[in-house]
Amino acid sequence: MKLETVLFDQDDSIGIIRLNRPERMNAVIEQMYLDLQIVLDRTRNDSSIRALVLTGSAWKRADGEKQAFCAGADLKAHAAGERSPWQRREYIFLAHETTRLIYEFPKPVIVAVNGPARGAGTEMALNGDFLLMADTATIGFPETGLGTFVGGGLTSILPKLIGLTRAKELIYTGRMLDGKAAVDIGLAIKSVPVEQLLPETIAFAKELAEKSPISMAFAKELIRLGSDRDLKTVLLAEAEAILACMNTDDWHEGIASFNEKRKPEFKGR
Repeated sequence: MKLETVLFDQDDSIGIIRLNRPERMNAVIEQMYLDLQIVLDRTRNDSSIRALVLTGSAWKRADGEKQAFCAGADLKAHAAGERSPWQRREYIFLAHETTRLIYEFPKPVIVAVNGPARGAGTEMALNGDFLLMADTATIGFPETGLGTFVGGGLTSILPKLIGLTRAKELIYTGRMLDGKAAVDIGLAIKSVPVEQLLPETIAFAKELAEKSPISMAFAKELIRLGSDRDLKTVLLAEAEAILACMNTDDWHEGIASFNEKRKPEFKGR
């Protein structure tokens, strides 16, 4: 696939996406959203890929290696030309469509925040399933200090992750969190030295990739929808998912491997 602003590699069953505009700290422009949509579309139904990792690129400078996840929208690019009201609207909806595709991706999406994550970068990060951070990385929502507002569904996602009061505090104040602080409040699941971040993330992704893809897809969808449904609807959806799983080869393989005391080999069918 031809990509201009992201890199894509595959490590066994793990797809690895790297945001790649190092000269701008991987700040977002329209092309980056388009490139991400290409990758998400191509990998969605690729049975050789069981999970995705999303991270930022690092680059060499005279004063050493620099790391960034995504500095947010490229404000320099925004200031370079005057967009019409329609173009502004199109840009916002392009961003929102990209975060929606990450959020609804049927396979686990694990985000490795290797450096600063701001604005649009934070929106992409929190639409994944799990967040791991480098100890030295920082994440925050600076929008109120720039006269703009958060997007990507964060006014719904963030309170569900860390509670309403914490979410208000971070969005209202724009306060930054390092990796340890993000773990402490439940925003990230792990904070490690930056050199360990990608290996730890890929190892976790491979652990998830060993599970049945069908079961994983049901888990993602029903957890995503469950918090907005009443219990009766949730129970019915879960029953339908269980019955659907019982009609798959993966279900029979799971039962057989348990009885035979061996590791299952799921095929996603």
